[in-house]
Amino acid sequence: MNSLELITLYENVATITGNMLEAARSRDWELLGQLESDCSSRVQQLRENEIPSDLPADMRDRKIRIIKQILADDREIRDITEPWMAQLSDMMKSSSTSQKLSRTYGVGNSA
Repeated sequence: MNSLELITLYENVATITGNMLEAARSRDWELLGQLESDCSSRVQQLRENEIPSDLPADMRDRKIRIIKQILADDREIRDITEPWMAQLSDMMKSSSTSQKLSRTYGVGNSA
């Protein structure tokens, strides 16, 4: 993979993470999951194809800017999704506890 192809792939990842951020902001969890899968496959491509080499200064600076944007988007996505995931986990725990109580003590069953 040449330098331009590498930068293009980084830009693709940045575009996807930007779309992921928009999906998270709009609480479109299904789209977010789809985009996350696409992003993971692109990142895997980067891992498999990036060969450590000296990039020209302008391309190196471009790569750094792209990576910083990806990381900023990722942080904001986490800021949005982590509280939602914690809330979902609490709801699941509460539901599980209710089901256990119901099975154990017959709560909610008519006698």
